[in-house]
Formats: sequence, C-alpha cells, structure tokens
Amino acid sequence: MARRFVLLYACRMRRLVPFLLLLLFLRPAFAADAGDFGAWLRGMRHDAMAQGITVATLDRAFAGVSPIPRIIELDHSQPETTLTFAQYIERVVPPARREAAHQHYLENKPLLDEIGRRYGVQPRYIVALWGIETNFGQRIGTYPVISALATLAYDGRRAAFFRRELINALRIIQDDKIDPETMVGSWAGAMGQSQFMPSSFLAFAVSYSGKAAPDIWNRKDDVFASIANYLSRSGWHGDQPWGEAVTPPATLDSSLIGPGQKKAVAEWAALGVRRADGNALPAAAPAAQLRASLIQPGGSDGPSFLVYDNFSVIMRWNNSSYFAVAVGDLADSVD
Repeated sequence: MARRFVLLYACRMRRLVPFLLLLLFLRPAFAADAGDFGAWLRGMRHDAMAQGITVATLDRAFAGVSPIPRIIELDHSQPETTLTFAQYIERVVPPARREAAHQHYLENKPLLDEIGRRYGVQPRYIVALWGIETNFGQRIGTYPVISALATLAYDGRRAAFFRRELINALRIIQDDKIDPETMVGSWAGAMGQSQFMPSSFLAFAVSYSGKAAPDIWNRKDDVFASIANYLSRSGWHGDQPWGEAVTPPATLDSSLIGPGQKKAVAEWAALGVRRADGNALPAAAPAAQLRASLIQPGGSDGPSFLVYDNFSVIMRWNNSSYFAVAVGDLADSVD
C-alpha cells in the first residue's frame, strides 16, 4: 500500500515539478523586469535632462509609464516578409482604396490644390501616402507613443534608435506643448494620420495656419501640409512623375537593371524599352531627357518600371521598393 502511494505521488510530482520550476523561474523574472525598468527609467530621465528636457516635462510625460508587453511581443516576433510583389500591391492598393483615394481627393480638392501649390507637390501623392499609411486617417493606432517608445528603448531590438526617438518625443511635448495623452500611434511609435516618427515630426510637421503647433492627429490641413513638406524638403520635383510601367526587351543586359543604373529616357528607348501598353517612350524633350532607373521589384518574372527622382524621395519615406511603387500606383488612380 505504501509502495503504491509513493509511486502515485512520484507520478504526480513528475508532472507537477516542471510547472513549479517554471513558476519559480518566471516570478523572479517578472519582479526583476519591473525593478529593471524603474532603474532604466531613472537613467533615461538623467539622460533626457542632460539634453535639455525639463523635470516638469519628464514628470508629465512619464506619469504612469510602464512597459507594454504586447509591444515587446510584436517587436520580438516580427515575421519575415513573405508577400510577393503582386500580393503586396493587391493588398495595399485594392480597388476599394483606389476608389476611396479618388473620392477623398474630390472632397478635399480646394485644400489639397492650395497645399500642392504652396509646397510644389502634386496633390495625388499627398492623398496616396495618407491612404496607404492610415487608410485616410482611419487607422492611426491606439498605443500611447511615450509608453510605446519607452518599451522599445528599454527592451527592443533597436534600443538605441528608439531611445533617440523617445528624446525627440519629449522635445515635442516640451516645445510644441502637445499633451502626451493625445500622442497616440502605432506600436512602433509612428504618430498621427501621416505616421511620422518623432524625428520626422520635428523635421517636417507643420501647422497649415501657422497659428498653433502641428496637429497631425486631428487636423487634415496639418496632415496634408506635413506630408507635402516632407516630400518637398526631401527633393521632390513637382513637374515630374514617379515612374511608369514598361516592357524591356528580352535581350536587355541584366546589369542595367537596378536603382543604381540611371539613363535618360531616350537612352532606354534606344535600348528597346517601351511602355507597358506597347507604345514608345517619349522622344521629345523634356520628358526624353529625364533620367530614370529600370527596376523589377518582383524579380525578373514580375513587372518592370522606369522610375525617376521622385521615386527615390518616396523611398526616403519608407525604404521599400514595394511601398514606393504602391504609392505611385495609388497616386496615378487619384485624378
């Protein structure tokens, strides 16, 4: 009887011990995390004050701040990109978004046209970036930016980058007098309808009226003007397109394909490159003199594009050829 009891107890303990060990392992870790974050935050405050952030700003910004476990999960488990170029375009620029972009352009045409003239940016690109980034302001994110950035600066894969962005966010609160509770965005800290990181906000966000701090969360005029200002100050050409779909000849030297290989449109035409619809490329100046690169973002089996300087500007916004083509493609459907 005693032997049976010992065996039963041992079997139960065999299943229970790993669970108990797991609890013993996790509990101190949770406690250490809380303590470590407190120590980290004190160091962060000291660093921020050394860079001109006041105690009052820090007290206001860091009131109740704590790590957000969901953000740590998202940052530590970023999936590899598996979408093909065709799948990406289908997902990011579906027919419904094309139609919505056209409608939003018509609804905001006077404002967009005025901003376009002020900054030298065609309104269709403003609408396209607005649409792709936040679905025309409908999906700006719900994470508090200060807590999101603090989480990633404390326990992220790019802690140094997010630490700098956190300092920038503190500057926004201090200099622009923006309430930290209104600063919401993506889990990675991109803010408002234009999804600006704090560094981009400081560099490019503008108040359209010039009478208040930029409000890229609620004011469409500030959103549009800030997007246009970003493009303009990044080298945008208001009299040029982003690019166009083309068909290269099968005999084209593959070493000529890529963003680093630029030629005049007339030179590409001489090599046998034609528009995707079969028509010839422009033969007259100034279009024929524009310099362009031939790219194939989906590989040799996918579509080909001649892309101009404005394409490179879009790439500064998001360093992805998929994204840049999607912006240009959506812009072409706006008007």
